[in-house]
Amino acid sequence: MMYPYMTLADDTEIVHSQIIEKNGKKKVIVNFERPTEDGFDSARCELPEYIWTEKEGYSDAEISFFEELLRNNAHLLYKYAGNGGIQIA
Repeated sequence: MMYPYMTLADDTEIVHSQIIEKNGKKKVIVNFERPTEDGFDSARCELPEYIWTEKEGYSDAEISFFEELLRNNAHLLYKYAGNGGIQIA
């Protein structure tokens, strides 16, 4: 299951997984997706290692921005992933 996290000014939607436990490690998968005329730009990063498993359509500068955003928000992403997404009243 993927949970919404935020939408950026360029319409990039950021969503995250629940906490995934594998070999005693807790990880969260974060997807970035932006609509284009021909479909979508997309990227995927696995925390806590910050391993990019997909990068299509985004520039290196955009990926660097996303990685900084992830490093600044990882604690929140883990919190929300553990609680079933952001709970909005």
